[in-house]
Amino acid sequence: MRLRTALAAVFLGLICWCVLRAQRPFKEYPALEYENFPVPPDHDQRTEWVRARLRYPDIYGYPFRTLMLRDGREFPGYWTMDYPRSDRHLLQGVRRLTRIDTRLTEQVVDLDGTDDIYNWPVVYAVEVGHWRLPDDQAKQLRDYLSRGGFFMCDDFHGDEEWATFVGSMRKVFPDRQIEEIPDNDQIFHTLFDLDERFQVPGAQIFETGITYEKGPSGKQPHWRCIRDDKGRILAAICHNMDLGDAWEWSDDARYEEKWASLAYRIAMNYFVYDLTH
Repeated sequence: MRLRTALAAVFLGLICWCVLRAQRPFKEYPALEYENFPVPPDHDQRTEWVRARLRYPDIYGYPFRTLMLRDGREFPGYWTMDYPRSDRHLLQGVRRLTRIDTRLTEQVVDLDGTDDIYNWPVVYAVEVGHWRLPDDQAKQLRDYLSRGGFFMCDDFHGDEEWATFVGSMRKVFPDRQIEEIPDNDQIFHTLFDLDERFQVPGAQIFETGITYEKGPSGKQPHWRCIRDDKGRILAAICHNMDLGDAWEWSDDARYEEKWASLAYRIAMNYFVYDLTH
């Protein structure tokens, strides 16, 4: 009996060890806007929940050609917009406004054919008006979402960027419609009641005073989604707004509290919805 118990303990330990090894450790990548943003001390802490950021190929760079910035750095990709300042400000809000046990650092994930992405319950993508998913990556994103993952995207504007986004999203779900989320949907009422929403502007408002981007077609904010067969939202699509900038600049006195407040409340509702639906 003691031998069986010992063998069972060893077997269980091996399983746990393999699971922990399957989850990739935190890694920071070169970014468009930040090079030396402080890394929170809990970056290697194991918590119940972590929000991931998707590293995707875009229409200008990888895998088609290497681009260089004016300062001589290699173009890191549009997926790094606002990263990592936006992510870390947002995660402070998750700790403060919910009981979700999270660390204060994001996790960068890839649709690289490995099992890593399945370790992270929520994946966020920014500037998806510039992404271009190859067939294999679109297939893995579909598989991730079909298994219960949740996708949120943000910061793309106007008709042209919408068309680029849809071009890849149709590869992910060719048989599912993109629809407007009605005000009475549960996703707007999980933690905060958000019947009254408005356009959340990017940091360009500091110079221009204008809340929208990309001309007249960028004026109207859209809260859209894709649902599964049971009506659960799989993908939350924030078009003609910039929640990422709201989180990024939430500690700047020039950025109005009403915009930052809505951006945080939307995120909290979406995350809680994912955990409870």
